[in-house]
Amino acid sequence: MANLIRWEPMGITSLRQAMDGLLEDAVVRPSRAWQAMKLDEFAVDMYQTENEVVVKAQLPGIKAEDVDISVLGDILSIKGESCEEEQVKEESYFRKEMRCGSFSRSLQIPVPVSVDGAEAVFQNGVLTLTLPKTEVVKPKQVQVKTAKEAPAAAKPVTEKSAAKPKKAKPKQSSSEKKA
Repeated sequence: MANLIRWEPMGITSLRQAMDGLLEDAVVRPSRAWQAMKLDEFAVDMYQTENEVVVKAQLPGIKAEDVDISVLGDILSIKGESCEEEQVKEESYFRKEMRCGSFSRSLQIPVPVSVDGAEAVFQNGVLTLTLPKTEVVKPKQVQVKTAKEAPAAAKPVTEKSAAKPKKAKPKQSSSEKKA
């Protein structure tokens, strides 16, 4: 049995490979230098528990005092500034991806939260922000009772009790009270 081999001239193959490599480098595997140019983007996870919304942000190399957190309505903003400690002459670099400058990220919080009970902890380059949910959002359980278990005050209104208005006692004047 004969094996079939595709015949491709030398010049066309190299041009095709060059185009494939160019597209792959630009679209499929963007360089890290391109990602480092996004100074205001940092990784964020946001999730909810039964009583709170938790936001975790990766801020490696940032000091806790350089981070500013604010909540306005349903928008959470995390801002800050970072700068490298050591200055090296520009021509001495082989590769420079560490950023220096300000960063910010604003996220919409999908449920109402109370800012008064918020807590922020910064540890090992990870900011963990805990925002308690408002009472409106917290699920509440309502126990269903049978008519026998219901208290007397919660008796259903019947047609007879609704039709009979209660008579008000006439007020006595001060002269009638003395007599």
